[in-house]
Amino acid sequence: MSTFNHTHPYAPYNLENATKIIVGTLPPPRFTVGALNTKDVDFCYGSSNGQLWPILDRIFNLGLVYENSPKAIKQRSDFLLSRKIGVCDIVASAQREKIDASDIGMQDVELRDIFGYLSKHPNIETLLFTGGNSKNGPEYFFRRKAKEQAIKLEVVSSEVPRIHSFLWEGRTIKTISLTAPSGAANRAVGSHPLYKKLKSENPSFTTLDYRVLQYTPFF
Repeated sequence: MSTFNHTHPYAPYNLENATKIIVGTLPPPRFTVGALNTKDVDFCYGSSNGQLWPILDRIFNLGLVYENSPKAIKQRSDFLLSRKIGVCDIVASAQREKIDASDIGMQDVELRDIFGYLSKHPNIETLLFTGGNSKNGPEYFFRRKAKEQAIKLEVVSSEVPRIHSFLWEGRTIKTISLTAPSGAANRAVGSHPLYKKLKSENPSFTTLDYRVLQYTPFF
C-alpha cells in the first residue's frame, strides 16, 4: 500500500523573540500539498477546521479574518510578534496510509530537535502543548525527546490543564497541556466536570467557550 509523506510546510516561527511557544504536531495534509480552501489561512494553525485562532480571537478581540489572503496571514503573524509568542510544532514529517489530519494515524514520525531550539533561544520560558499526553500528541512526542535527554518533568499542577516544569541548561521551563483546539477533542471536553458544571448553569455554554476560559491565563 502506498503512503502519503506528510511533511510540515512551515518552519518554526518567531523563536528568536518568544518567551512562550505553541507546540503542535502537523497541519492537515492539504497544507503540505498547497491545496488550501477559501477559509484556510496559509500560516501556522490556519486550518478552517481548527479552533486555535478563533480562541485567541475571542481572548484578545483581534477581529481576525478567516480567508486565504495576505491580510489574514499578517494579522496572525503581527499578533504573535507583538505578544512574544512563537510556534514550534514538534513533528517534521510522518507517513500516512489514510490521508487525514489525525495524530493517531501518523507513522514513521520524524521529530524536530525541540531541545536544540530551546538551547538556541534562551528567552523561551513556557511550552504550550495543543493537546495532552495521548498517543502521538505534542506532549507525547515531547516526553519521548525529554527521555532521550534524561530530563525529568516535575508536576506543578495535576488539574486540567496539567502543568509541569523541567530544568534545561540552568533554566526552568514550564509546560502547559492545553485541551486540543480541534473538533476531535470535543468529546473529552464534554466529559470534563468543569464543562458539565458550566453547561448546566448556562445551557448556551459551548466547548469553544470552555477552551477560551482555559487558554486565557496562559496566553
